[in-house]
Amino acid sequence: MDVFVKKMNRFLMFKLPSAYLCGVKLKELDSSKAVVTVTHKWINQNPFKSMYFAVQSMAAELSTGAIVIKKIKESGNNISMLVTNHSGRFTKKAVGKITFTCNNGVLIDEALNRTIATGEGQTIVMKSVGINENGEQVSEYEFEWSIKLKSKK
Repeated sequence: MDVFVKKMNRFLMFKLPSAYLCGVKLKELDSSKAVVTVTHKWINQNPFKSMYFAVQSMAAELSTGAIVIKKIKESGNNISMLVTNHSGRFTKKAVGKITFTCNNGVLIDEALNRTIATGEGQTIVMKSVGINENGEQVSEYEFEWSIKLKSKK
């Protein structure tokens, strides 16, 4: 497992304990995509015997945010990041292991380059899709991330 992935999962335990306790785990991260899993269980269920939407939201957000964090770190610049909007759509009950994938790494590169060059804040809309063990989509999210250069190094 990638060192950055291990560090991110440790970060979850200490800084986002609700995600950690609900079983959200970063599984794969590279410059173009992130993969996060979460398994339906008692601690993250809703009254309808499926995964609570907020748990799906945490996993989906991590799949987008992990790429942003990685790219900011690699840039060597002091850049802030914040979710400014999000939306979700649910298409099937989430039971079993759900895998959220974001493939929008290239969008971050463009926005980071613009904010570093101009000093102006940028927004990026990133998509994460949740798929169950049968390969069926259970949910789809869009997260709008705002990034801003705090100071040049």
